[in-house]
Amino acid sequence: MDKLVQQYSKSPVASSSSARRIAEQAHPSEQYGLALPLGKGLERCPMPNFDMPSTVDPTAFLQLHTDDASDPSCRIKINHGTTTLAFKFQGGIVVAVDSRATAGSYIASGTVKKVIEINPYLLGTMAGGAADCQYWETYLGIQCRLHELRNHERISVAAASKYLSNLVYSYKGMGLSMGTMICGWDKTGPALFYVDSDGTRLKGDLFSVGSGSTFAYGVLDNGYRYDLTDEEAIELGRRSIYAAGHRDAFSGNTVNVYIVKEDGWKFIENVDVNTLHYDRGYAAAQHKSEVEPAPQVAATA
Repeated sequence: MDKLVQQYSKSPVASSSSARRIAEQAHPSEQYGLALPLGKGLERCPMPNFDMPSTVDPTAFLQLHTDDASDPSCRIKINHGTTTLAFKFQGGIVVAVDSRATAGSYIASGTVKKVIEINPYLLGTMAGGAADCQYWETYLGIQCRLHELRNHERISVAAASKYLSNLVYSYKGMGLSMGTMICGWDKTGPALFYVDSDGTRLKGDLFSVGSGSTFAYGVLDNGYRYDLTDEEAIELGRRSIYAAGHRDAFSGNTVNVYIVKEDGWKFIENVDVNTLHYDRGYAAAQHKSEVEPAPQVAATA
């Protein structure tokens, strides 16, 4: 109380600088500007202030100091590692991912949720920069909801993937790192699109993205067909991620499996790669397939 009395009982002949300092102490929100708090009208409230990089051209800075320009002597090496996959079959779409996040050779996390639930009928996968994928696919979910409110119907998978493609293309060359699949069910049935940070957008029936995708493709190409049952499709997705987690150092920990049907997506299970390897007999089955001799073909004259 004494401090307040002393502050407001100063002599009226105080200097202009002292008066300005007192005014700023009394009304700190004046220096911030306008904000709209939840449940209130337009009021003067503190707003966040972000310090921006001091570089003139952030894009040129990234290309100079990171491996964006494929320079082997770069100061900052951005290493990415993951395995994600999705494929269409007669019953819908199966989405399977691992859960390992790496920072170079360091395993930063083993419990990353690489399937982003955009809405009850749309799923997105995460490969590349975790922050980029999480932020922009969450933002995509906001836009999908706004589309529903404006048009009174769910957004199509094609429109959602096109929106994301156009969005990231506007940031091309600025350091985004994304390789995502947008999959879901709309009026046309199941649909699957691949979208990356360069703005590439591809429609297809089977995709795998990440450092372990070559191992996953080996299993997928061997076992994929359109007339799979739900159980066969789930097992194929699970086994493909297991193969990547077993062979690729940047993939592993656990396998998350989802299935997309006409009534929306459904989470199937989260299972540890070691559980698959030792307890469910995946190791023995893989060893048997590796040592099994190829069938002999009879020679013809």
